[in-house]
Amino acid sequence: MWRASPLSSPGRPKLDTESKGEPGLDPLILRIEEIVRRLDSDSLGLDEALALFEEGVGHLARAREILDRTELRIEELIGPQGEAVEELRPPGGADRGDGEDA
Repeated sequence: MWRASPLSSPGRPKLDTESKGEPGLDPLILRIEEIVRRLDSDSLGLDEALALFEEGVGHLARAREILDRTELRIEELIGPQGEAVEELRPPGGADRGDGEDA
């Protein structure tokens, strides 16, 4: 069974999946690349190749979900047309509480 080792850098916020114990985007991409290398080799039998292919499809679906959530979060921060949103608030809608406008 494949186990992802987290590729985190200090100060990099974790994505939702990483905080839930699921592999983040970086380990998924590394595993997909490994699967592609193995599928490109001539040493696999049909059953093993099919199992790797199925695993890769699952990893691709999870990676797409992570990217979709990330894109939505970016749009929340900068708007869908890439324009800065007037007032940014942290997730959950809490404000600074100092009474000043941002």
